[in-house]
Amino acid sequence: MENVRVHLLNTSFTTETNTSGEFTFSQVPYGSYILAIQKQGFATTSQNIIVDGSTGTIEIELQVKTNRLNDVLVTAQKREEVVQEIPLSITSLSYEAVKARQIQNANDLTAIAPNLYASDPGDRRTVTSIRGIVSTSYDPAVATYIDGVSQFNLDTYITQLFDIERIEVLRGPQGTLYGRNAMGGVINIVTKKPEQGTSIFAEATLGNYDRQRYMAGVRTSLGEKFYFGVAGLYEEREGFYTNEFTGSSYDDQQNFSGNVYLQYIFSPTWNATLNFKHFSAENDGAFPLNMGIEAAFEDPYTLNQNEISTMKDNTFNTSLVIDHKGKNLNFSSQTAYQQNYRYYESPIDADFSPLDALSIINDYGKDWNTVKVATQEFRLSSPGRSDKNLEWTAGTYLFYQESPVKQATHFGEDAALIGSEQTNYSLINTTESTGKGIAFFGQINYRVTDDLGIIAGARYDHEYKKQSVLGEYQLDSDTEPQFEYQPDSTATANFNAFSPKIGLTYDLSEENLIFLTYSRGFRAGGLTPLSTDPSQPALFEFQPEFSNNYELGTKNSFLKNMLIVNATLFYTEVTDVQVPTLILPEGVIVTRNTGSLSSKGLEVELRALLSRGLEFSYNLGFTDASYESLLIAQDGNEVNLQENKQIYTPEVTSMFALQYNSNLGFGNNWNFRVRAEWKYLGEQYFDLANNLRQEPYNLYNGNLGLSYKDVDLMIWGRNIFDTRYISYGYNFGAVHLGNPATYGVTLSFKI
Repeated sequence: MENVRVHLLNTSFTTETNTSGEFTFSQVPYGSYILAIQKQGFATTSQNIIVDGSTGTIEIELQVKTNRLNDVLVTAQKREEVVQEIPLSITSLSYEAVKARQIQNANDLTAIAPNLYASDPGDRRTVTSIRGIVSTSYDPAVATYIDGVSQFNLDTYITQLFDIERIEVLRGPQGTLYGRNAMGGVINIVTKKPEQGTSIFAEATLGNYDRQRYMAGVRTSLGEKFYFGVAGLYEEREGFYTNEFTGSSYDDQQNFSGNVYLQYIFSPTWNATLNFKHFSAENDGAFPLNMGIEAAFEDPYTLNQNEISTMKDNTFNTSLVIDHKGKNLNFSSQTAYQQNYRYYESPIDADFSPLDALSIINDYGKDWNTVKVATQEFRLSSPGRSDKNLEWTAGTYLFYQESPVKQATHFGEDAALIGSEQTNYSLINTTESTGKGIAFFGQINYRVTDDLGIIAGARYDHEYKKQSVLGEYQLDSDTEPQFEYQPDSTATANFNAFSPKIGLTYDLSEENLIFLTYSRGFRAGGLTPLSTDPSQPALFEFQPEFSNNYELGTKNSFLKNMLIVNATLFYTEVTDVQVPTLILPEGVIVTRNTGSLSSKGLEVELRALLSRGLEFSYNLGFTDASYESLLIAQDGNEVNLQENKQIYTPEVTSMFALQYNSNLGFGNNWNFRVRAEWKYLGEQYFDLANNLRQEPYNLYNGNLGLSYKDVDLMIWGRNIFDTRYISYGYNFGAVHLGNPATYGVTLSFKI
């Protein structure tokens, strides 16, 4: 069989079979390796091999996907591994799985893994919760990596997903290897890389709400050492909402994304990869919110606002990776730079009404509201051979961040109607912050016996932050501010975090293992920005938040890999809880450390081939996350919201799916598939007082597909029965509805 991809895990050795189904590797260092074999239409297979200088023949038999589940490969522990063989709670979706689930945006990730919830605040950014660990501030509690680069905060996060190789969801704290903001887990997104040969691919989607989505690209090898790949995506749709004030649609969107790869192979053991990513978006009607759950359900996707805010978002990410896979050790260097410029071309309506009362302005030019982040990681690890009892990883990580923010709260002609003593003026808040940090980390996996292994790791992070604030008053009739209501002030702070991990793993057999681990993660501390609330002084120092997680898990494959059963019990304690509060009317987030949180639960993942071509999968997550102590100010008094439920944490997340694939004959070129999904989301709350409550709800998705060779046609639908539900809520009562029923058709091809 020709054109089968063959790869030695944790090395640079990759090739494809020739017309006779043969492949060769040369200059491979001696040792034992895991060989991964991939071919479209067949189940991914892995096999142990030994390289010892002798000449030998390896015969590998591939099975069609209808007879066997895939061996899933991941890089969750920063080395390539088979997912069923690592002691970690992780879900991995391949390119085919991402396509079948119609995952095109980070907000589509809800319930693809147990206890995972992703939500859109109304501006296409994503707030993610895993096991009840969540944050609505700009520093997330769940870290997201795209091609190994940390999406440093909500501003630099590219939410548009396309040309995906796989998506990995690591549940539980991952502080040892991933560091800051990985206290709830990590979402690791890997895009497709150029390989030998040339492939051209394209995709077009048409749907309701005048949705259009076009993607195209090429991957090729230019000689034996140089590889090039480029992919682009354009998408637009009408808004789901109608603005009664204008009589037109609200939340119209246009997006463009690009991804470029350049790779050079210096030798069998050295290579360098340069990557450029760009994302630009225009949203005519950001933050389509309703005041209160009742208003959202009584007249869904309808609002009445005089301001038509146009949000423009421009993100640029680039990285250079130098990789060495050697006989005695592996080395990797990753240098990355991220920049985001997000502004509102017209003001945001802050009173959510036809009144000209309150609005937010931040269009002050590119010197403001442009976030810049530079990162550097050096990593050493044990070589790719699998015959050693000891595997290890060690490294250092550095970052530097600049974030100059200038934003004004405008009190308009009707401001007196909402209690303002003056009208037609602005309060301009300026916050300039810089941050830098360094971390050292290491982890070992040691095989004590053939069956028993131990895990031990630690990480130390040190961060320094500096922040300046300035508050100014300006009348609409003036071109310059009249006076400073908050003098220019500066503060600095230092933060330290220690993130250990220990664990035991035991192989009951080659297909069954159990593991017991303790791990710690943290979310970075900081300084609060300027607000007009006198109870929230600027430059207040809040400390890092820590999560301590204990879990017992098991992974099992049965019936020659036709049935997979994984399960985990977990208990997490969160100390020095950071509570972000959105201050109105200026829309500034201030953070305080107050209270503690506990989260406990169960996770189950099932996959099975029920019959030839019929695959079943089921994810179930149960989380009981509540505050053991939570002191907050309420109506001028301090109250303890002890035992209140954590926000953005459905009590249950589950996803049931059936997928049937069939070859229609005609020379094995025609294939048919049908897929049905049922998601169930349990009760959840959106505010700390637990006043904004979403009852349990169901979502149903599905698609039909027909393919001829590398041409594929899919008819799809999401939220088919048009379920109404709240996906996001704010502490002042505003809510954002989840997407209505959407449907369409997608045509794709590859040559």
